[in-house]
Amino acid sequence: MRKVLATAVAVAAAITLSACNAAGGAAGGNDQMNGLRIMVPNTPGGGYDITARTSAKTMEQAKLARAVEVFNLPGAGGTVGLGRLVNEKGNGKLAMQMGLGVVGSVYTNKAPSTLADTTPIARLVEESDIIVVSKDSQYTDIQQVVDDWKADPGSVPVGGGSSPGGPDHLAPMLVADAIGLKAKSVNYVPFDGGGELLASILGNKVAFGVSGVGEYLDQIEAGELRVLAVTGPERVEGIDAPTLKEAGIDVEFTNWRGVVAPPGISDADRKALVDVYTDMHGSKEWKDALARNGWDDAFLAGDEFGTFMKEQSDEVEKILKDLGLA
Repeated sequence: MRKVLATAVAVAAAITLSACNAAGGAAGGNDQMNGLRIMVPNTPGGGYDITARTSAKTMEQAKLARAVEVFNLPGAGGTVGLGRLVNEKGNGKLAMQMGLGVVGSVYTNKAPSTLADTTPIARLVEESDIIVVSKDSQYTDIQQVVDDWKADPGSVPVGGGSSPGGPDHLAPMLVADAIGLKAKSVNYVPFDGGGELLASILGNKVAFGVSGVGEYLDQIEAGELRVLAVTGPERVEGIDAPTLKEAGIDVEFTNWRGVVAPPGISDADRKALVDVYTDMHGSKEWKDALARNGWDDAFLAGDEFGTFMKEQSDEVEKILKDLGLA
């Protein structure tokens, strides 16, 4: 588990049709996905929100769908949105942005609905988490954090943009375990998304924060945030910070995000959803978005994504039990 874890201008209608098909999306499929609504199960500004809005913009820029709406329904680490999705049985015009955080929240919130109740559409991206502090923080490297954390765990509050069981919680808990801290000694402060967490990091209300790379790139580039380490297997281009392993901490952790739909949708609606995300994935606009946000391409569609979610669910359950958190 330590390896857990947006075409051409046409002259005539016939040419327009041909251009759309060449871009990877059949015109009929595009029409079917017009008016798609993408639910974000946490607050604006977080990783799910950025991914969903980037997806919607990409679909429209690549002429794969029109009038794609993104809306937020936060609560309980994403499980409020999950419950809404499951209750929308048969609705082929609704999708929910989700990821590893919702997998964990199902366990820690004892949610009545699970991801097994949904229709898997696609895994989109993967990214490293970052351990980050404000520019005014006393900490300038990860070892200073480790030293203070080990000396007095309770006095070092850790902020994360996910509820217990989510990626921004699992990453620091794995670090704590690797440096010999008991899970119960960690003072973890959950926030409903990286947007909410940001103010507390900037205001030094937490000793350090854990969030996805793409959520804070603007603040990092502006010099408002200082990255102490990245949790993935490799350094992140453009960020001057070591991996945890380079810093002597035996943890390797990546986060992922994907899309699910309500249960009971028709085969035609399921295919249309898988197709529009597959076509989006193949577009130049999406490749540009991956680079711009520091995301790694992790595309996996349909049943293969469903199998992956089941494996992730089993792994998260195990690690939460090992940490005494489930």
